[in-house]
Amino acid sequence: MSTVKLAIVFYSTYGTNHRMAEIAAEAARAAGAEVRMLRVAETAPAEVVASQDAWKAQADKMADIPVATPADMEWANAYLFSAPTRFGSMASQLRAFIDGLGGQWFSGALANKAVSAMTSAGNLHGGMESTLLGLYTTMMHWGAVIVAPGYTDPVVFAAGGNPYGSVAVAGKVTDEADAAIRHQAKRLVEMAAKLA
Repeated sequence: MSTVKLAIVFYSTYGTNHRMAEIAAEAARAAGAEVRMLRVAETAPAEVVASQDAWKAQADKMADIPVATPADMEWANAYLFSAPTRFGSMASQLRAFIDGLGGQWFSGALANKAVSAMTSAGNLHGGMESTLLGLYTTMMHWGAVIVAPGYTDPVVFAAGGNPYGSVAVAGKVTDEADAAIRHQAKRLVEMAAKLA
């Protein structure tokens, strides 16, 4: 039985972060983790989502993926977050989920757990680093243990050289990004196992 229980919590409007989460889940399972892939609830009005064909198609594609809950966060001993960058910060849907975890934070249920993060943006300089650093600021408040990929494998350089977390340009999860995501997920599982 695995010592690592990983919650991969993601938000995806058009599919990029969904794909990133799928890649990470596959790599984490291969590394021996028990994985729950979880989407955060959509906060945009249903009529707005339905008015954009690509957004609605992605929402329909993810409908069978469980919505993340505070109980999932208590179950896990490791977290991997993935959400698009919006104006240099995380998507509001992920922020809303995180902001609902006050009870878990207050009770210490989020402390001492390994955490890592990924993101996407419209281009490589679209605020990805500030999004990841902003996510990690929240995790520091929790007392979680940040496990960034750093420059621990050549695949990080090949994918654009982001030591804070794997990144992708919206709609383009390249082979290089795929390899970086797999490395990050494996590293997270390895570090979470040490903590466990």
